Amino acid sequence: MGSNVNKPKVLLIGNIDHAHEAWGSLSDIAELIKSTATNRFEFLQECQSGKFEGVVAIYRTLPSVTISGNIDEEILKALPKSLRFIAHCGAGYDQVDVHACSLQTPPVRVSNVPTAVDDATADVNMFLIIGALRNFNTGMLALREGKWRGQPAPVLGHDPEGKVLGVLGMGGIGRNLKKKAEVFGMRVIYHNRRKLSDELSGGAEYVSFDDLLAKSDVISLNLPLNKNTRHIISKAEFAKMKDGVVIVNTARGAVMDEDALVQALDSGKVYSAGLDVFEEEPKIHPGLVRNPNVMLVPHMGTWTVETQSAMEVWAIENIRLALETGKLKSPVPEQADL
Repeated sequence: MGSNVNKPKVLLIGNIDHAHEAWGSLSDIAELIKSTATNRFEFLQECQSGKFEGVVAIYRTLPSVTISGNIDEEILKALPKSLRFIAHCGAGYDQVDVHACSLQTPPVRVSNVPTAVDDATADVNMFLIIGALRNFNTGMLALREGKWRGQPAPVLGHDPEGKVLGVLGMGGIGRNLKKKAEVFGMRVIYHNRRKLSDELSGGAEYVSFDDLLAKSDVISLNLPLNKNTRHIISKAEFAKMKDGVVIVNTARGAVMDEDALVQALDSGKVYSAGLDVFEEEPKIHPGLVRNPNVMLVPHMGTWTVETQSAMEVWAIENIRLALETGKLKSPVPEQADL
């Protein structure tokens, strides 16, 4: 181990759970320090104490939002001027205000782990699609109450074969889901801000947003949360969907208006829903909890040893590359031109 004199500092917010070796190996080129704060107030105090002086890069975990809160203007102001990079360990990075990071002088560059999560999230996606289509939740609830399938028995479910799956947001997870859904005999259409190349879309049909709403038997939300996508699915959108549509969300809760979803479920417009994410996690809308036709999973899209290990290694590679070359391995799209 070399001495820490003149080594850039790297700050860890949250915990490394798996990739201890990869994290430890960073100490060859950096001095590694960790936040000991337990809430935002304490974190801001740490920032102001000078403890983070000389920090060039930050590694932040998704759960670290309970420590620092969102990385916003207030936090960026309190952090040292030496800060250049934030490596976020997650695909979705709505907890980091990228716009505020870009406005710093010099700009703070942000990275995420875009594809490490694809398989695990698309797997949960498929689980929710099958579970919601087949209406398994109703029967599973009755079974646990000692009532077998229940009295009356649940309404018959539907097969995925031949159904149209509309993927809203054809990024890495959406494209991974497409392949899996096709194995189950589903036909995939998608809407994106931009049409993908045929190679990337794998032959999925590109349709307008309104067409996706009107033609899909199952709608899967796979888009990032930002100011343009918040409540992209709300009352007006539900009205344009087929009667008895199935909705699945593994993206972020707030891309859908949960109140509007509950009303659409209660009216029967939406046959069932499968959700891994919620608007006010860990709080769940009571209208979702009381509805037996809804499959609810507590944000476990990437809850696997393999995926979380891969995510950590990826985020650490972002830091190593940033320190060694001044460039991140996977900068967020908004900063591609920086």
